[in-house]
Amino acid sequence: MRVLYFHQHFSTPDGAAGTRSYEMARQLLREGHRVTMVCGSYAQGATGLAGSFSKGRRRGEVDGIDVIEFDLSYSNKQGFLARAMAFLKFALLSVWIALREPYDVVFATTTPLTAGIPGIFARWLRRKPFVFEVRDLWPELPREMGVITNPVVLGMLSLLEWVAYRSAHRCVALSPGIAAGIAAKGVPEDRICMVPNGCDLSLFYDVPMRKRPDGVGDGDLVAVFSGTHGAANGLGAVLDAAKVLEQRGRNDIKLVLIGDGGEKAALVEQAASMQLSNLLFMDPVPKRALVGYLAGADIGLQVLKNVPAFYYGTSPNKFFDYIAAGLPVLNNYPGWLAEIITENQCGFAVPADSPEAFADALEQASCDRPRLREMADNARRLAEREFDRHLLASRWVAWVTAGQVSSREGGNA
Repeated sequence: MRVLYFHQHFSTPDGAAGTRSYEMARQLLREGHRVTMVCGSYAQGATGLAGSFSKGRRRGEVDGIDVIEFDLSYSNKQGFLARAMAFLKFALLSVWIALREPYDVVFATTTPLTAGIPGIFARWLRRKPFVFEVRDLWPELPREMGVITNPVVLGMLSLLEWVAYRSAHRCVALSPGIAAGIAAKGVPEDRICMVPNGCDLSLFYDVPMRKRPDGVGDGDLVAVFSGTHGAANGLGAVLDAAKVLEQRGRNDIKLVLIGDGGEKAALVEQAASMQLSNLLFMDPVPKRALVGYLAGADIGLQVLKNVPAFYYGTSPNKFFDYIAAGLPVLNNYPGWLAEIITENQCGFAVPADSPEAFADALEQASCDRPRLREMADNARRLAEREFDRHLLASRWVAWVTAGQVSSREGGNA
């Protein structure tokens, strides 16, 4: 089967972005399918293509995947208007591909929500099966964060959300809240499959070198955050906890932030003004190099802004990387991941907006290393038992490549 796969932020493990789409495409290949990946240029990603662009795009094979990359740069550091224009341009260019390329099923994954537009055209103009993967609920999330307040824009996004969900023959949700959000739009539950982000366990089987950043002592507890430094991540909570730890004289606990994003410059400036000596910033590193830093850390920081839409409506890559590395996780907002951490005793679930509780958990981790090692073992067992990427990818492939869509599902494949 030929799968036309749309993901604007596609990256291989050579980039510093999430690799879910790369891993899923590779699983399609292993099961005998063919994949054409359509993407844009992403500041922290690496598509694997190195040739020059011709008429705004380039094409080539990357690890067996046929990749079409548009010359559309995107970064979390861009302003809202620039990012919105990049989203719209990618959607329009993708529609052209969806109307011309040969394929058997079209698959599109958010974010952004506009990624579903080529799938809608493929469904209604070419009568092709369309599978839509939802990684975040839009416009619910930007509305709750206050990123988008214009009622006209919110109304248009709500309409696009409804049309995309209802046009899709099948949907993939990355969290329980996302699955519920899709169902709330009138999509039958038997057309929704939850496949969360997973753990790339093979990356952590044989780590060549456990790395610790410069400025970290041998006996220090290292708490690491890896990912985008954006408004949604609420990394001010880490700075606040670092200040509490300094006031308590716990400079043996080091907090390390790895990555980049629109908020990083402001965070660096704020940390300097707070005179934090226990907080370290690092540039983004490719996922293969990140493995060493996670292996050399003691605990992973799963931090998000305290927004209710995040509680059950997100599936962060970093959480799964942490447990794959056998890292206990400190989570600072309620929801399904906090429940998983508590139930499996693989870390700390602290109240939102409480730097004291955040610092307390880190002190507890530092003072009770035997218990921390038990949590680490629990984290790795959880990764192997429930979130092995290969097992989840097989379920995902079966759902995406399911047989002819029945009339009950509303389509003519």
